[in-house]
Amino acid sequence: MKKTAEYVSLGHPDKMADYISSYILDRFIEKDPRVKYAVEVMVKDNNVFLAGEVSGCVELEYTHKLVIKALAEIGYTQEYADRWPGLCIDPKKVHVINNITGQSSDIATGVERDGWGDQGVFVGYACKGEGYLPRELYLARKLNDALYELAKNTDFRLGLDIKTQITLNDIDGVETAIVAVPMLEDVDLTDFIIKTLGEEPENIIVNGTGRYTFHSSIADCGITGRKLACDFYSTAAPIGGGSPWTKDASKADVTLNYLARVMAIKEIHNGADEAFIYLSSCIGRADMPSATFKSCIRQRNGQEEWTAGTININRKPREIIEMLGLNKPVFAQLCREGGIGGVHD
Repeated sequence: MKKTAEYVSLGHPDKMADYISSYILDRFIEKDPRVKYAVEVMVKDNNVFLAGEVSGCVELEYTHKLVIKALAEIGYTQEYADRWPGLCIDPKKVHVINNITGQSSDIATGVERDGWGDQGVFVGYACKGEGYLPRELYLARKLNDALYELAKNTDFRLGLDIKTQITLNDIDGVETAIVAVPMLEDVDLTDFIIKTLGEEPENIIVNGTGRYTFHSSIADCGITGRKLACDFYSTAAPIGGGSPWTKDASKADVTLNYLARVMAIKEIHNGADEAFIYLSSCIGRADMPSATFKSCIRQRNGQEEWTAGTININRKPREIIEMLGLNKPVFAQLCREGGIGGVHD
């Protein structure tokens, strides 16, 4: 059976939106570690729209400056924009529309009792292999990361808005590698792709339309949370929860997805070949309505032995958040590393 997975760089407009929200959250946590934050971002052309709720000792009037700094960390500096005039987002032309209000007092009441700030369902997944990820996703991520670093170190001849896609054949060899990367001039990436993947794909497709110059929010509208399949596990596992890059840890979207991934990896350490963790939360409550696991051990003859059961999690939200280190400004780093899929141990 063929298997396919894709990945996108931080320069992709959807990931730009994710990163802007994560970056702002980190700066707010530095000001007030108890800040409550839920901010969605949309980017189109040179417009950045912020909408959501924030409560804490933070200064919302400086969001424009934070947006520009977030773009610079991605690589969309003024120098980059001048190299790609009219073809990408331009920091000096960025207009920020701020529609952030305070957190609902109804939600705050439950969070202050050390309950979760939202309800939701969350799935963690891990399997044997590099990065505890399916091989097609691991390779799509590896190739994308390498191209992104190359783009940042080639005098901007290559652009930052990159998508990669890997299809494996029936014996897990790379059948097709697809790359979309902006180019100011033709660059032969064949050898680079082969070296990065460690094998020669049967098919290599670079910029399928034949031309790719317009990129970032100039070419496409970006919205937070739209690349969850890339950030999580592609088609290998169901996607639970909402966007983990737009909320503080009390909302559970990042915390319980992160916890589920860590628990799934632990199952692999304990001898499983593949593991799923399913968690759920109730707004205002610390206890979880459900916490279950399903894991598989594959025998040499190809037979699979599945085990399932319940999990006893007796930690409160604040304890889980502290255990995972999510009470610190780490959200931009998690987003930059490729989301929950970047959690290795």
